[in-house]
Amino acid sequence: MASTTPTKAEVLWLFRSLLRTARQFCDYNVREYTKRRTIDAFRHNKSLSEPSHLSSVFSDGQSQLDLAKRQALVYKLYAPKMTSIMDLKPTI
Repeated sequence: MASTTPTKAEVLWLFRSLLRTARQFCDYNVREYTKRRTIDAFRHNKSLSEPSHLSSVFSDGQSQLDLAKRQALVYKLYAPKMTSIMDLKPTI
């Protein structure tokens, strides 16, 4: 896919996939960092128009998605026994 310019649908798929993968992290800090990093990267690259640069950035995003999926799996395998205070639902 590095030789062709990604379509808008492919870019949206990548964005949603990265956010979906971020939800899989059991650690609150890692989960929020991944979401924040995804949103910031897409905002930063929003104004790109050169096809070769777009392809390069899209390919980098796909490799980041693969990395995040692997990391989410590792975090699940070694999840802490205690939940974060940020993950607790308030009881009213």
